[in-house]
Amino acid sequence: MNTLLSIAKRNAVLLKMAKLLEQERKAIIAINKEDLEAYKGNDISMFDRLKVNDAKVDEMIASVTHLASQEDPVGVERFSFKHDNGMQVYNKTASFGTVLIIYESRPDVTVEAAGIAFKSGNKILLKGGKESLRSNLKIVALWHQALKEENASTDWVEYLQFNRTETQAFLEKPTQKVDLIVPRGGERLIAFVKQHATCPVIISGRGNNFVFVHKDADTNMALDIIINGKSKISACNAVDKVLIDENLPNRIDFVNELMAKLKALNIEVLKAKDFTSDEIWYEEFLDYKILIGKIESTENAIAKINKYSGGHSSVIITKEETEAKLFMENIDTAAVYHNASTRFTDGGQLGLGGELAISTDKLHQRGPIGLQHLVTNKWYIHGEGQVRD
Repeated sequence: MNTLLSIAKRNAVLLKMAKLLEQERKAIIAINKEDLEAYKGNDISMFDRLKVNDAKVDEMIASVTHLASQEDPVGVERFSFKHDNGMQVYNKTASFGTVLIIYESRPDVTVEAAGIAFKSGNKILLKGGKESLRSNLKIVALWHQALKEENASTDWVEYLQFNRTETQAFLEKPTQKVDLIVPRGGERLIAFVKQHATCPVIISGRGNNFVFVHKDADTNMALDIIINGKSKISACNAVDKVLIDENLPNRIDFVNELMAKLKALNIEVLKAKDFTSDEIWYEEFLDYKILIGKIESTENAIAKINKYSGGHSSVIITKEETEAKLFMENIDTAAVYHNASTRFTDGGQLGLGGELAISTDKLHQRGPIGLQHLVTNKWYIHGEGQVRD
């Protein structure tokens, strides 16, 4: 078991990591190019997530630098109570212990997620996908260098170079204590982890996000929000479905303008009326596709979204505050928006400074999991020999 490092030492490691990422910027991008050239799959969203460029390295550096500036999430008092018998009782935040992060194709997770877990006092086990192995091993080597230079054990960050069979065996019978597992990736990865894990799992689930254009919407705003929602097709916060109120004035004109804008961006527009099965409504595209359908009312939009969405993000576009309130209070997604893009469902954009994952579970944290969420709690009771009658 690793003894909790002081907050000063954790911050020093993070700042050292920021320096090393800058120093090794060209080497990281060059090694990532090898991963990109070796990738033979046809999943465009995976390829997009795999790529590391200067902007991505900038994000990695910003992530660990910001983490170093944040308050220690461990040992924060949440509750205190003075017992009648004189005992002083506290409840404080505590690190989980060891967190396993299983993810696909995103080398930036090796920085950001590991940084969040480390800052919150946890040992991190990283299990990345084979498509990003070279990039991940390079970044883990930098973590180890940062730890060593600050006189901390390299055990705090460990990379598990397992194939699928070995990963399954580890999930079912871990060779070391694991307190929490966070899978980040597609539905198949999440289902695999849920099936085999023997410890708590936080599900970073599918997107399949909806925009509802209410009859009292500002249509220019609606166009901007929908187009922005499709600006990064590989993101879990991308828009896949648009519901348009059948009572929207000039609805046909609006639909035609929306379709023209989407087609100009090479986004395939699917029309709900062309599908006899409802399976398409459940699907997360992660592709240059969007489905457009009409709906009778806000209540019907709520029911449809709650049935088909991935529980991630949803939007209502309307000038009517009462309709927005009805929608926002009754939609069952981790994030719900009034007149804004789903692309803001992101730890950095919502004030957390970064995220480990975006949880579509309701326990123990929903939505972006930031630094302050990657902790559990512990009771501290101070006595002077008290015994219970």
